[in-house]
Amino acid sequence: MKYRQLGNSDLQVSEIGLGSWLTYGVGVERDHAEACVQRAVERDINFFDTANAYGRGAAETFLGEVLAGRDRSSYVLATKVFFRMSRQDSGLSAAQIRKQLDASLSRLQSDYVDLYQCHRYDKNTPLEETMTALTEAVRAGKVRYIGFSEWSPDQIQDAIDLVGSAGVEPFVSSQPQYSILWRRPEAKVIPLCAANGISQVVWSPLAQGLLTGKYRPGQAPPVDSRAASDVMGGVMPDYDDDTLVAIDRLRPIAGDLGISMAQLALAWVLHEPNVASAIIGATKPEQVDDNAAASGVELTDDVMKAIDDAVGGVV
Repeated sequence: MKYRQLGNSDLQVSEIGLGSWLTYGVGVERDHAEACVQRAVERDINFFDTANAYGRGAAETFLGEVLAGRDRSSYVLATKVFFRMSRQDSGLSAAQIRKQLDASLSRLQSDYVDLYQCHRYDKNTPLEETMTALTEAVRAGKVRYIGFSEWSPDQIQDAIDLVGSAGVEPFVSSQPQYSILWRRPEAKVIPLCAANGISQVVWSPLAQGLLTGKYRPGQAPPVDSRAASDVMGGVMPDYDDDTLVAIDRLRPIAGDLGISMAQLALAWVLHEPNVASAIIGATKPEQVDDNAAASGVELTDDVMKAIDDAVGGVV
């Protein structure tokens, strides 16, 4: 496993991170979930990403229990705040950040989180209030670094400007959706972040499993797949046979390299220097093995062009 520096922080995160959206504490049986985390540790994955909203705290509780007893300095723990936790609790107000952070720390069984991320932008709270509350959390030792997920370039720039004008802590990470099939961050978010010491830790690098090649044109989803799950299937990206045919054109590219389609997709994401980690959502230990092996795979310019040619009609 290779590691990359997370923005202007002193955190070194594994190129492959293990996420818990829709999976741990929610859509995956406990013993399978525990096996995935154990396999991640065995494969030297040190970056674990979750959020308070995942299962309304269930994912954090699971990670807190399964990581308990491990050397706290041996892993990088990231969580998020914004989405509704109760009828009264949501958003990025100072009061909510204080309340939700303490609740997350309790569930995670940790005195601090390495990375605390704004899960979305809160248009109902002044940005300076949010940034000041996050800064207080850092300076109180409850948070080491801060980040955000799915903010617009203008929102990111406003936060950067506050670092200079209000003396708040700077962001070190951005968590956008990014994959061979979803490239929107490349236009503005990645260049802006790269210029300001902010790395990407990307979600859905396998497009919710589409890029693994398990879904075939004209066929129903495999019974054990995410798309067939009552819990996880509802958030699958829209796709049709044209998309699946394009993905099938990636199959020989991966075959010529002697790697799986998932490894090809993850290596493509990691080809971007501003990406520090690609977050996977494994439901089986074997998927962790396969995904972890993508770390260190280098793609030539010719391979990158072949990938673009294969999917050019659907991205």
